Amino acid sequence: MPGVMKTDQRTTVFLGLGGNLQDPLATFRQARQALMDHPAITNCQSSPLYQTPAVGGPGGQPDYLNAVLSLNTLLNPQDLLTLCQNLENAAGRERTIHWGARTLDIDLLLFGSLIIQETCLEVPHPHMTERRFVLEPLVALAPKSHHPVSGLALKTHLQQLPAIKNIRLLKENW
Repeated sequence: MPGVMKTDQRTTVFLGLGGNLQDPLATFRQARQALMDHPAITNCQSSPLYQTPAVGGPGGQPDYLNAVLSLNTLLNPQDLLTLCQNLENAAGRERTIHWGARTLDIDLLLFGSLIIQETCLEVPHPHMTERRFVLEPLVALAPKSHHPVSGLALKTHLQQLPAIKNIRLLKENW
């Protein structure tokens, strides 16, 4: 499996899942299982599953399913990103249209309290505090978590966002 273990210290990480093509729920389950099976990952927990209208990108997209995973890992951020991209590719992800429909999108939202600004990786995710479809499941999973840059509770960021019509809680457990 990809990923070099660089430390003996496990880091708590939050990953955002999104998808609106084929069977996103089955794809989420497969990705979650692959993460749980990785030898450098433990304690994988899932947020509730939400259905949200497409935000941005081309019009006419089907609604998205969104969820967040929390896990503990020995992987470094770049190796975890590579693992997530490999899972996206295995799910048939095609990167042809920016913000277009997709089978699976895995965003690295938070990696402990690290702040990373590299060409291919920014943590915390640069748009997470602007996206209700990210914060809603993240706050449901980790209600006391804080943003490492602003220092604010993620719940506060969520409360500052405008409501989205038609966001629906689909399943508590999936």
